[in-house]
Amino acid sequence: MDLRPRESSAVFFLLVIFTLSKFSEAQSICSATFAHVIKENNAINAVVTTITAEDGVTARITSQVPEGLFSLDGYNLIAITVLDFETFVEETPHEVNVECTKVGSLSTTLPLKIIVQDVNDNPPAFAKSQYTLNVDELTKLETSVDQIKATDPDKTDVLYYRLDSPEGEFGLLTDFNPSIVVKKLLDYDKVKKITMTLYAQDTQIGSTAEVSHTASTTIEVNIVDIDNRPPWFQPCTEIEFATSKVCLNSGYEGTVKLNEQETGPLSLKPGPVVAIDGDKGRNDAIGYTFLEKTEDPTFQINIDTGSITMLKPVGNAEPIVLTVMAYQKENADQLATTTVILKVVISSNHPPKFVNPSYEGFISEDAGVDSLVLESKTSNRPLRVQATDEDFTNGYNPAIKFEVVDGTDFSITPEGFILMAKTVSPGTVNLQMRVFDTNNDESSTASLAVEVRPGGLQGRAGEYSAGEMAAVGASLAVLLVLCLIGIGVMARRIKGHNADWKKLSEASIFRSSLGGGSGGPKEGMQYSNDGFQHDEDSGSVNSKLAAHLENKLESGMRRGPPQENMTRSAAPVPHTSSTSPPPDTSSLADSETIDGEKEVKPILTKERRAEEGYKAVWFKTDIDPNTKEDVVIIPDTGEADGDQEEDEDSEDEDNLRTDMDSEDDEI
Repeated sequence: MDLRPRESSAVFFLLVIFTLSKFSEAQSICSATFAHVIKENNAINAVVTTITAEDGVTARITSQVPEGLFSLDGYNLIAITVLDFETFVEETPHEVNVECTKVGSLSTTLPLKIIVQDVNDNPPAFAKSQYTLNVDELTKLETSVDQIKATDPDKTDVLYYRLDSPEGEFGLLTDFNPSIVVKKLLDYDKVKKITMTLYAQDTQIGSTAEVSHTASTTIEVNIVDIDNRPPWFQPCTEIEFATSKVCLNSGYEGTVKLNEQETGPLSLKPGPVVAIDGDKGRNDAIGYTFLEKTEDPTFQINIDTGSITMLKPVGNAEPIVLTVMAYQKENADQLATTTVILKVVISSNHPPKFVNPSYEGFISEDAGVDSLVLESKTSNRPLRVQATDEDFTNGYNPAIKFEVVDGTDFSITPEGFILMAKTVSPGTVNLQMRVFDTNNDESSTASLAVEVRPGGLQGRAGEYSAGEMAAVGASLAVLLVLCLIGIGVMARRIKGHNADWKKLSEASIFRSSLGGGSGGPKEGMQYSNDGFQHDEDSGSVNSKLAAHLENKLESGMRRGPPQENMTRSAAPVPHTSSTSPPPDTSSLADSETIDGEKEVKPILTKERRAEEGYKAVWFKTDIDPNTKEDVVIIPDTGEADGDQEEDEDSEDEDNLRTDMDSEDDEI
């Protein structure tokens, strides 16, 4: 059976007293159980025990320790106060002596022992509501850092503990031993303070006991940064390796002028030489020095600030490399090195300057990353900043570059265009731009104000908004209507000259088929002069047709569109045949056929001849044949004669058809 130590001792004591009381009952006039148990927190006048006595026996309390706790009510021993185990624990069991008397009998004294039983009526408690611990980072796992106990007024209670650590950084040695131990590797750079809660209860963890009391306290753990890292040159990129961390610095760059000594600290990129303690929680003092030691140095470095100054001018144009060491002044074993590269340049008379001291641009918030800033609210023309350099005749310095100073919302291309680098809320963004000569780092600045407009008010560069597209569509519709009107007018005019141009086209095709052009006879065409080999064939259809078409050609050209005046001579028009091979046009006018037939002569000529074998078409009836005049073609520029000319053309065609029909009838 599972009895607590105090309960088992009390039972043994009661058994002994009970045995003794039984022995004495036979020799006394009264009797009672000598050992009695009463739970603490009893009710007033609660009966502790009852005395058994003979008739006529009187009982009274002669003494008790401590006084005033018990009384007799007849033969009942009662508690006249509330008993508390924790208050009287040092004086238990309580002793009460009761005397029994009877006339004619010896008196009897009963020594009663009263035991107050402990009840779990008090919660445990911690001495403080909050504890603070300082624990070094990188402390070895399972190392105990402290022990925090609670106390319970119920002296016989055993306390059990539970620790609530947010990320499990700490734990307890056991649930009844509140020693706090490290469970995870602690890194000051990752976490600097941990807040935990420690619980204590007077029953086992997970117990279903009817009565259970708990207490809690807060524990704040400060992680202490230990001296385990060297100085870090700034800026640098942090890299983790297992439980270690390093910070890589790419060095510094700057320029100095040849044969010139600069005053004050040198201007370097990405900034001045500076290092911090790698253990950021310690911030130990840092010192600086050059690793190169020379008898006649050109540069010196401030041991406290790291600023570099010149002691004399540089006389060599080659680059200079300086090695700088940073170290902890209290612990020189913690050190780091970096390089400073100085480019020696020849100074110029003028730095590059912006064309304007200030610029203003516009862009929509929804334009998107890498969109161009525009020069106005209503234009799609991108804003472009430009700079000139008076050291160059034309002001153009190919070695200049642009940059935005202390701003990441926008960037500048090498050509001077402004780009949105990230999403920006509506409003005005004020920036400062810098243009610098990459050869000597001479520079100047200008201001830039970019108005970021709410989305939908402006499209991206190179695109059109819905309103602009609607305006373009309306303009195109107007142009389309105008084009249709123009086409109608042209069609009407062309309709009036359709017959003339058709005849001109036919005449041109006919002339081309005769080979009178510069290229000679067309390939695939057959030519013959059979129609002109008989003198009596002067009235043939082909002769009349050729003369008529030539006449129409000249007449059509006179009515054609205005062009510069030109002189045209009559050209030979031989008779065509689809079966005869092409003749030798070079000797066409002077040769005779092998059969002795008549010599073939040109049908179109400016000369009027009476010889046989010639047929002539004249363009004017009043030309003197002996004057050899050229026929001048005068273009027709009027439209009023269109209908009349069309009627004349129709009449000529009818006359031609009549002549051809007459000749066919004669044939």
